[in-house]
Amino acid sequence: MSGAPLAGGPLADGPLAEATQAQHTPVEPHGITAVQFPDRRFRKPLRACLPTPDLDDWQGVWTVAEQRGGELVKISLEMLTPAREIADRFHTDVTVVIMGERITHLAETLIAHGADRVLCVEHPALEHYRTLSYATVLTDQIIERKPEILLIGASHTGRDLSSRIAVSVQAGVTADCTELEPDVERRLLLSRRPAFGGRMLATIVCDRNCPQVATARLGIFPVPAPDESRRGETETLVPELDEARIGSRVLEFEETGEVDIQAADIIVAGGKGAGDAEGFATVGALAEALGGVAAASREAVDRGWTDRSIQVGQTGKSVEPKLFIAAGISGAVQHVAGMKTAKVIVAINSDANAQIFEYADYGIVGDMHAVFPMLQRLMEAGALEEIRREVAAETDREGSSETD
Repeated sequence: MSGAPLAGGPLADGPLAEATQAQHTPVEPHGITAVQFPDRRFRKPLRACLPTPDLDDWQGVWTVAEQRGGELVKISLEMLTPAREIADRFHTDVTVVIMGERITHLAETLIAHGADRVLCVEHPALEHYRTLSYATVLTDQIIERKPEILLIGASHTGRDLSSRIAVSVQAGVTADCTELEPDVERRLLLSRRPAFGGRMLATIVCDRNCPQVATARLGIFPVPAPDESRRGETETLVPELDEARIGSRVLEFEETGEVDIQAADIIVAGGKGAGDAEGFATVGALAEALGGVAAASREAVDRGWTDRSIQVGQTGKSVEPKLFIAAGISGAVQHVAGMKTAKVIVAINSDANAQIFEYADYGIVGDMHAVFPMLQRLMEAGALEEIRREVAAETDREGSSETD
């Protein structure tokens, strides 16, 4: 980089010009000549200009498990599916980091679902998530133990933590991935996520720094089947944390009243075929009759018929209910990406050639406003009661298999 003063042009004035003209002492970070600016904003050379560091010491796949009140959040188990696959392809181990207070009993569950090692970090200051306390602990462990890949669930907590960690260790982070694939030959993580408003999938590679950090949303990956015979290593760590330096306190938790579509067993989703906001209201009525919740396609949300919090798809939420009814939804790949893992998919569309029928287990060709009253009458006659009982039975079976 040249230290010559700027002569004319749009950059001749302002802080960059002043900093350049104030001091031209060359420095040699990483063998690259750069100008040492008094202003901190201009001291570091661009990362892309730096030589690739030696990453051979960085090994292993890590995930961060999230817990609330001493119970694992579902996405913590889901992230073990890609972690296990990547670790097996790389011939390395899966380590789960879980932070909290009195949480060592969760290690057995994490090992049964695929972890080789569980690092339980316990401290009263970690009982509830706070950015600074969690980020400090995780950053210290990353620097000390050097994991190659770090996967975090893209919950509100995970999004906050992953971005903080990426900055702290100067690593790249790919957020809200829908696919995570190992490149064994180059030993890289290929992270895929929606781009350009969900119109395409972008593959992102972070090849200059470790760990390679990626987040994935709830419902993207299935929970791996537990194997109670698996054995792993559990390590308990008590960090030094000063409560006075954390800078925040959790006073209380308050329910927002927002519908959690990702926890629902039955979902009725409406799309453009609803016609208008009044027509979309019938989606909620049918969902309530079935004992489920309403959801929407992006088209319905963009038209202002409902709230974005119940949008399903690449740019919304991923769901995995026992029953998903898609009404008036064409079946664009962006929407299907968020609901294709549902156990049973029922499609209702007036267009017999609609793409949604390619993904459906059952299909009804007809206008949703004509079909819904028929379903309501069947409900009143008890004809659909068997569906609700089967969904409930399936939920009970899954619950018992996880606790047996």
